[in-house]
Amino acid sequence: MLLVIIRTLILYVAVVVVMRIMGKQEIRQLQPFELVVALMVADLAAIPMEDTGIPLLSGLAPITVLMAAQITMSFISMKSEKARGIISGSPSVVIKNGRIVEQELRRLRYSINDLLEQLRVKNYPNLADVEFAILETNGQLSVIPKSQKRAVQPIDLQIPTEYEGLPLELVVDGVVIHKNLRLVNLTEDWLRNELSKLGVKDLKKVFFASLDTAGKLFYQPKADTSGGRV
Repeated sequence: MLLVIIRTLILYVAVVVVMRIMGKQEIRQLQPFELVVALMVADLAAIPMEDTGIPLLSGLAPITVLMAAQITMSFISMKSEKARGIISGSPSVVIKNGRIVEQELRRLRYSINDLLEQLRVKNYPNLADVEFAILETNGQLSVIPKSQKRAVQPIDLQIPTEYEGLPLELVVDGVVIHKNLRLVNLTEDWLRNELSKLGVKDLKKVFFASLDTAGKLFYQPKADTSGGRV
């Protein structure tokens, strides 16, 4: 039993390392060849995990080969547009100028029901609101609505807006993130002082605290109470 546990942990670490090296994409964003590699890696890891009679190296070696092949394919597709088209395919326009491209749907074996379903998922239940729809190489549908149906933005109303960057995490589950404090030239003493103004005396009781680009401090205590802003 101990041998099985050790082999399983080794293979688990190996698969995690391989998947991290291959990239951070979500499963639904994987290209077809990337999904095939991910499935094959999982299958190859399961074989020596279940059968202790198979040498561990027999599982690790093909996994390493697949990782090298996937990285090579990704590099080639990144450097060559022609290779990228062969390996990953190319996007397909299924709605053009407000009209469904029937020939493209037939070529892709993509039914109108599939198209309408994906449009509803994208919050476009009315096909008449769509100017373009592109089926991407990963199977996702990108939708470009007609100009009259797009959401109003500040630039449309000529309203000036201020810069909004990413908030900095200052406290996570009671632990102060000192590197983020240093990024904005602040100290833990400053943080303690600001939180004390809100009645927080112990940083370990803070579940989350962040600072936005406007200098607003947000916090939420660990207890089941509402947070606040200052």
